[in-house]
Amino acid sequence: MLFFLGQHWMHPTVDYLPVCMPLTRTFQVFEPVIPQVSARIWQVGALCRAIADALQARFNPVTVRGELTGFSRAASGHCYFSMKDESGQLRCAMFKRAATSLDFAPRDGELVEVTGRLGVYEARGDLQLIVERMTRAGQGNLFEQFLKLKAKLEAQGLFDAARKRPLPPMPRAIGLVTSLGAAALHDVVTALQRRVPHIPVVLVPASVQGANASSELVGALSKLYLLTQSGQGSEADLAYKKSKRFKPVVDVILLVRGGGAMEDLWAFNDEALAHTIASSPVPVVCGVGHETDFTIADFVADLRAPTPTAAAELVAQPQEVWLNALTHMAQRMQDALTRQLDRQSQRLDGASARLGRPSNRVAEQQLRLAASGQKLQAGLRHALARRQLHLDHLAVQMPQALQRGMQSQAQRLARATLRLELLDPHLVLQRGYAWLSDDQGQTVSSRQQIYVGQAITATLADGAVDLTVVNTQP
Repeated sequence: MLFFLGQHWMHPTVDYLPVCMPLTRTFQVFEPVIPQVSARIWQVGALCRAIADALQARFNPVTVRGELTGFSRAASGHCYFSMKDESGQLRCAMFKRAATSLDFAPRDGELVEVTGRLGVYEARGDLQLIVERMTRAGQGNLFEQFLKLKAKLEAQGLFDAARKRPLPPMPRAIGLVTSLGAAALHDVVTALQRRVPHIPVVLVPASVQGANASSELVGALSKLYLLTQSGQGSEADLAYKKSKRFKPVVDVILLVRGGGAMEDLWAFNDEALAHTIASSPVPVVCGVGHETDFTIADFVADLRAPTPTAAAELVAQPQEVWLNALTHMAQRMQDALTRQLDRQSQRLDGASARLGRPSNRVAEQQLRLAASGQKLQAGLRHALARRQLHLDHLAVQMPQALQRGMQSQAQRLARATLRLELLDPHLVLQRGYAWLSDDQGQTVSSRQQIYVGQAITATLADGAVDLTVVNTQP
């Protein structure tokens, strides 16, 4: 059977892919005249099946090496992704049966080798590779750059949890940086309008994809930083708010973008953008891509949201919550005021009752006075009785104590008299001694006090004798 190169089939990511189709009849080689054959009209499904059969006969099984992009795992367990290199991109599907045999978690940017079957997804007419096996073949260039920058900034401390700031519960204004043409803008604005329609949103547009996207994002954030400080006094602030130049004070910033492949989100893996986010004077919430997408901006931001809508919900406490809280507080204040009024009313009623019948008050005071008088009289009688008992006791003890005191003093006097008598010098003179004194009446106790011819007096037990010193001997 002969084959010919059929029409080109356009793919959304591959410009043109030539495929081979079987002819519907056989030609005779030596026929002089080739009859005219009318063009066959294909049904869409039949053409897709024919293309799938041609791919099956020509290529399958096939092993492909490329970089993962747009990897996602459905709730059913099936995995959907694309493989790309410098010149092309191919959509792939890996069903749950094959995905359970994976010994690693595939991520965007990884270089892998897959083995599978080329086919056509007839529902959309898409060329896809049904993957049966996947192994690591290294890391893609973008992913390697991502890991190097991530390690560098992590060493600089830009990812530290200590520098992460909590979100304000009630921001005065919300800053928003995204593209005007992005679906994320609609999602964020819708969520904020639904939850906090009273909070102003300041939008600074910037490209989120392309060569200049990183610099535009840095410029947009820098503009918002100028709105994070009010610097106004109370009166000046009020006048400023009434002026046409008033711009709300931004207390939190949203940096958002929809999902995409790693190269689509590459603007958020810029080092200058990371430092700009780290220098923000207010908390920054990064909602870039889907839940499985991670960028450098996610790690540097104060908080990462899985989607742009989730980022808006994180900074926007629903208005109903605050209204319910206000209602609850108002009810508590009303209850407290009612209880206070009730207590004061009772006090007022009691005071009014006392003021209305002063005779009762006088009678009460008279009763208290009479009771106090009785207590005073009883206390005096009791005190007098205690004093009388004490006096009677003293009257009994006084004669005895006086007699004991006299006896003690007489004994002391006898002992003193005895000691005094023992000191009387006449007792010594009675034993034959004499007391010598000079003419001045001074006692002579040493021969050095006298001289020959001196007149001295010798006092004896029964009188005195005048003597004259004739001689002295040692």
